This record gives sequence, structure tokens and C-alpha cells, in this order.
Amino acid sequence: MSHRPFPGRRGVLRGSLAASAALALPTALASAPAFALSGRPKAAWGVQAGDVTTDSGLVWVRSDRPARMIVETSATESFRDPRRLHGPLLGPDSDFTGTTRLRGLPAGEQIHYRVLLADPHDPRRTGEPVTGTFRTASAKRRSGVRFVWSGDLAGQGWGINEAIGGYRIYDAMAKVDPDFFLCSGDNIYADGPIQATAALPDGGVYRSVTTEEKSHVAVTLDDFRGNFRYNLLDGPLRRFNAQVPSIIQWDDHEVRNNWYPGEVIGTGTPYPAGTRVDDLAVRARRAFSEYFPITGVSGRPDGRIHRVVHHGPLLDVFVLDMRTHRNANSANDQAKDPQGILGRAQLEWLKRELSRSRAVWKVIAADMPLGLVVPDGVEGKANFEAVAQGDPGVPLGRELQIAELLRYIKHRRITGTVWLTADVHHTSAQHYDPSRAAFKDFAPFWEFVSGPLNAGAFPASDLDGTFGPDRVFVKAPTVANVSPAEGYQFFGEVDIDGDSGELTVRLREYDGTVLFTKVLQPGRVGQ
Repeated sequence: MSHRPFPGRRGVLRGSLAASAALALPTALASAPAFALSGRPKAAWGVQAGDVTTDSGLVWVRSDRPARMIVETSATESFRDPRRLHGPLLGPDSDFTGTTRLRGLPAGEQIHYRVLLADPHDPRRTGEPVTGTFRTASAKRRSGVRFVWSGDLAGQGWGINEAIGGYRIYDAMAKVDPDFFLCSGDNIYADGPIQATAALPDGGVYRSVTTEEKSHVAVTLDDFRGNFRYNLLDGPLRRFNAQVPSIIQWDDHEVRNNWYPGEVIGTGTPYPAGTRVDDLAVRARRAFSEYFPITGVSGRPDGRIHRVVHHGPLLDVFVLDMRTHRNANSANDQAKDPQGILGRAQLEWLKRELSRSRAVWKVIAADMPLGLVVPDGVEGKANFEAVAQGDPGVPLGRELQIAELLRYIKHRRITGTVWLTADVHHTSAQHYDPSRAAFKDFAPFWEFVSGPLNAGAFPASDLDGTFGPDRVFVKAPTVANVSPAEGYQFFGEVDIDGDSGELTVRLREYDGTVLFTKVLQPGRVGQ
């Protein structure tokens, strides 16, 4: 068995972190941008860490006014002999957010950090420090790796409901004691307004925290920024951010439901007529890059979200962007499709990086599923949103690009690939096998689906037989848009044993209950 300490290697830290991350959020901060305020700078939105490797990580903060970001790190919670780094000047151009990269960290060690915000005109005037912690990836295989994943937050009008514990699923994920959290997209619902109340089927009322920016669809940059700030009003989420670093990707709802490049929308309500979704995406990407600590992503239209995060000898995480480079949603039945859902450049990057990877396990973090049919939902059109289109025959449309990738993995004998995703608002496990498939030139593999974190839950999606999926487990409601108060909120856990190399996937409910477990063996092209 692994020599990795468990349970609760962070347990001794949680008291101080909870106090730090649960700073009261003044009402004025809930929606308004920072203005000139008296006193010292405050970091009431908590801290986050992201894209942690064996020797580096990113730390994020938001100030309530212009400030210089300062990060101190230490091997101990007492911050004896801290190392100090001066980060960026936080101002209105970044909505008073900032990220500082930590380099030269020791591998496999718990890193304690605290962020101070200094008055830019008087560096001696600093606000109260806000503390966080994360563990760097181990350079030693025997340490093992554990992480959680999910997606879809504050969707379908279901917001922060303090009567049910807010985003309570984050407390359950923290108890698993993960090395990091992989968010598979739909971090916000920029197209999903949240009202103070919503009716429940039993006659009850779901009550949400509300803000001005969440009362309508996001159009302006300030609207998108306000959507990201909304989630940080939640105490469990801020506590989790201070304890667990993240790997973040995006999908459609960071911009608008089912969007694709070049799309033009709007009839006047709720979007202005002739709205170019590409313009919305530029604003959304900028806010996304401001509110998460992410490697190599900027607010520019060409800012790259797809990347590989190396987490020691056991694990590489290949973070895909199945939104920015896709073609238009369509019937998805064309015989040739060079652009597909990834775009040619991203596909070639993925093939190249998979070939270079020496990690035991190669997790492909997809923001959309492969064999689950996801209709576009546009009235009067039989268009499709994801890869599959329901035709169980030979690959067509976007399936052609996936077939090319799967063939490449087989013929290059790339071992240890596992697909993780969210998007469809239920949890399931699919095994893909060429013996059941119309397309047979690939090695068997598993795809695991989890989510939502706090959004409407939906019935299970139909399967497309092209790649031979067998859904061996599913939990989903029988009716659409079940609220978080009624359950059906899910996350997944991946635990890689350092001694055996076995990878165990557990699909869990919002309270941590294990619903399904699958153990995979290392060193295999397919299984």
C-alpha cells in the first residue's frame, strides 16, 4: 500500500484556514468593484492556488482597492523563516485580482502561504494576511496521488442556498483530502440569472443569495467578473480554495449555452440583437483569466486554455479546450471534418504531448463527453453540441477527430489513458470497447462522468454506439432540472496507489457517499 499519510494530512490546518477563508464579506463587496476606501487593503474573497507541480504553483487573491500583492511561503504553519515574493500591483485593469507564481518549491511537501496586501503608496500599511496551503506533487512514485473532479456550478437558476449549507459539496470534497481539484468546466453560468426564490416540486421554496450581476445574463466585462465573484460569496467554496489547489478548464456556460466561434445571437432580449458570441467570449476569457490561477492563460482572444499539468511520475493531466477551437454546431454527420471539436492545432498538440508523457497515468480532462449524445437544443434544428450525434455507425462529423486520436493512442502504444468529464449533470461510468463498436481501430478505455457541483440535475443522456460504449453505472434523476436541495449533485475521486500503481475511481454523491468504484491496472494500452 502507499506510504502517503492518510487520513487528513491537512486536518491540523483546517481550523486556522477556515477562519482565514471565512472572512465576512461586506454587502458592499458582493457586487460593486473596488473603490478608494479608508483603512488597509482587505482580501475578503479568500485565496486560491492552482496548477501545482513538483516545484511550482500559482497563488491568487483579490483586493478591495489598489494594493501590492505580497506572498510569503513557509514549511510550517507558524511561518518561521518565511520566503517573501512581491507580486503584481492589483488595480482596476484586472478587477483588483492578481496571481503570483511560486518557483523552486520542494517536491512532495506541504507549502503554507499567506497573502498580504500592501498600500501601494505606503508598503508598511498591509491588511490582515489570508492564509492557504497546498502540497506540491511528489517526485517519488510511492507517495501516491489523490484528486477530485466535477463541474457545473450555480446553473439553471440554483444559486448559493445558505439554508442547505451553501455549496456544501465542497466540504465533502475537502474531507477526501485531495492533492488537487480538477474543475471540468461551467465554473459559472453567465447566461443563467439567479433570482432570490424559486419554487420546488414539493411546494417549498429554494432561496438563493443574489447580486446585481447575477440578476441578468452577462454581456459586459463587469457582468462576467460579477459572475465569478458570486461564487466566492460561498463559505465552503472559499474554505476549499484555501485548502486544495485547482486545475481549471472551461466549457460553454462561462460565455453562453452551447456557444461556438462565429455564432451570432440575440433578438433584443435577453441579448442585444446581432450579438457576436466571439465578443462575449473575449470578455468571458478575460474575467476567467482574472479569477483563477491558471498557467499560460490570458485575457487575449488567443490566450490558451489547453495545457498539460505534470503531477509527478504517476500522473499527467491533459486539460482540453473543446470550446474555443470547435466548428459550428450542426447535424454533425459530415464525412470530412478537419476542424472538429478540438481544432487541428490542439489535436496535434495532444497527440504529441501524450507521446512524450512518461507518467504512469494520463488523465484526459475533457469538458464534454465522447459517446453521450448532447443535443444543441436549438428549436427547429437537429444539431448536436458534443462529439456524438446518435448514429451508431462509422465515425462522422466530430467523431472523426476522436477516432483519429484513439487510433493514434493504440498504434503508439500509449498506456494509462483515462477520460474524465462533467457537462451532462449526472454521474456515470462508460467502458468503450472495439468489440462493440462500429469503429474498431482503438484500444478499450474508460470514461467517467461527474457533476453537477451545484446546478440542476438531468436524466441520463443517450449513448452513441460508434465507439462501443457500455454504461456500467449511472445515477441520474428521471425528471429535468432537479434542484441541489433535492440531491443528485456529484463529484468523482481518483486515487493512484504509489506502490502498485493502481488507479481507483470512485463516483460520489454530494455528501461523500461512494456510489461506484472501479480499479484500473497500470501499464496497459487498453483495459
